[in-house]
This record gives sequence, C-alpha cells and structure tokens, in this order.
Amino acid sequence: MGYALKETEYRYRAYTKNGVWQVGKLTTDKYISIHEGSNVFHYGQALFEGLKAYKTKAGKIQLFRPDLNFIRINEGLRRLVAPELPEDLFFAAIIEVVKANQDDIPEYGNGQSLYIRPFVIGQGMNLGVKPSDEYLFSVFCAPVGTYFAGGLQALDFVTTDYDRASANGTGQVKVAGNYAASLYPRSIAKSAGYAGVIYLDPLTHSKIDEVGAANFFGITHDNVLVTPQSSSILPSITKRSILYIAEHMLGMKVEERDCFIDNISEFKEGGACGTAAIITPLKSVTHKGKVTQFGDGKVGSTIKKIYDILVGIYYGDIEAPEGWIREIK
Repeated sequence: MGYALKETEYRYRAYTKNGVWQVGKLTTDKYISIHEGSNVFHYGQALFEGLKAYKTKAGKIQLFRPDLNFIRINEGLRRLVAPELPEDLFFAAIIEVVKANQDDIPEYGNGQSLYIRPFVIGQGMNLGVKPSDEYLFSVFCAPVGTYFAGGLQALDFVTTDYDRASANGTGQVKVAGNYAASLYPRSIAKSAGYAGVIYLDPLTHSKIDEVGAANFFGITHDNVLVTPQSSSILPSITKRSILYIAEHMLGMKVEERDCFIDNISEFKEGGACGTAAIITPLKSVTHKGKVTQFGDGKVGSTIKKIYDILVGIYYGDIEAPEGWIREIK
C-alpha cells in the first residue's frame, strides 16, 4: 500500500442539492457509485486536500493548521466553479472521521500519523463542457509512515523539461489534474535513479518552481531561507509554517523570490516541504547533466533544526504558535 499503512473503516460523504451542500454522514462503504457522464471522469473537475492528525505523548489528538486547509480547498472550488464548502461541514466531516477511526491513529513516538484526505468531485450526467450540477464531498483517512523510505535523509533530484502546471493555470490550487501531469516526468526520473523531479517555471524554464508535489526552499551561505515566488506554485501550509519558524523561532532572514536554477550553488542546503513528506532534504540537483551537491550530501544543520521544531509542534512536544493546533476531543 506504499505510504498508507492500512485502510480505515469509516469515511464521510456529503452531496449538493440544488447547488447547496447538505449535511453528510459517516459510512463504511469504500466505493463511490456515480454516473458515467460525471465531470470528474471527462473534464477533471476534482480537487483534494491533505492534513494529518497526530497523537501527543499525553494521548491528545491534534490537527495542524486545518484552518488553512479549509481556506485552500475553497480557493480551489472557486477556481473550478464549484460551490464552496461551509466551514461547519468541512470541520464536522474531518472531526467525525478522525473520531470514528481513532483506534487507527498511530501512537506517539514512532514518527507516524493519521493522514486525512478531504476531496470534492463533480458528478452527475453532463456531456457539455461546463461545471457540474451535482457534487460530492468526502473525507477518508489512513495511518501513514514516512513518505520517503528511510525517514529524514538527503535525496537526489533532477530537473525536467515537462511542466506540472501553466503560469496562469491551476498550479496554485490543489486540483487532481496537476498530479496527473506529474506522473510521467516523475516516472522518468525514478527510472533514472532519482527520488523525483524539480519543476522549473513554465514560462522560461530558468527558475525553480517546485520539487515534485512539494514546495522548494533553500538556505543560502549567509543563512537566509529562500522560497520561490511564482504564479504556478501551490501555497504550501508546511512552507508557510517553515518560513514562520525560521524567522520567528530561529531568528533567520526569509525571502520569497526567484530562485534561478543556474544559480543553485547560492544554497548550502536545499529542501522540499509538504504535508506528506514534511521536509525532504535535497542531496543534489542534476540540471542538464550538471550535478550540484548541497554541502556534504547529508542533512544540513539548519534544515534539521527546522524539521525538529516542526515535528515537535506536530506531536505536542514544542509549544505551537497561537492558532496552529486544533485539538480533537
């Protein structure tokens, strides 16, 4: 099953009626039956979110910044011309699913968590290219281990000539099509022995955009944390948190600006960040046959500090900034 350790029993389903979201309910049915003419199959009207529930040393169950997932999923729904989710429905679904599957939440101390996947798809008979008249909102979950085998270790990546998303397309929202576009270049990189791909900006292919399905960040030789600024990058909640940790907890200068691939040697450390991978340090980046290695090829000291703080917040070992944690009681 890869990243997921097992399937869980309960999930939540809600549907629209006359364009308005209705109250949903838990179900044990893992399968969805919808019309063959549904937009999700033909016009890609589908998007999702990803967040995690963690168990603390004291046995509390907590979510990390779920308010930002709620904001982001509605930004995506607006982009897909789909009805936005009410806040009470979004959080009720997540909380009910976590509570119903709480026996499957990994215990504190093993580096595992409960991954939660809310998603929305367009359904119902529709052959014309237009928004769906009906929608499904669902939440399911699974206990997960580390995204990359071996935990926190530096990995090799390679740039690609393929684009994950267009400059003025859907790169800033978490639509399914962005991930479909990434499967082929990722398979090429994996076959060549790399952990994944570095996407460059779709307009000029001169600037770093993202690392696979994660955001890029680098630590310069004068200890500035830098992340790319682009119209085709998903606004990562993990990246946003890393920027805060670096500036307010480690006293670092942070910048969001262009990161030119030909100037990648400006960074002494490089990393990818996201909900699934948390932080993946980059060992090297290969671009047009030239290999640039970060430091000694191992996990950098600054990235390790940021990682330890972030994970400490996840599991309740480090006090979180105000508003970052929602406890499920």
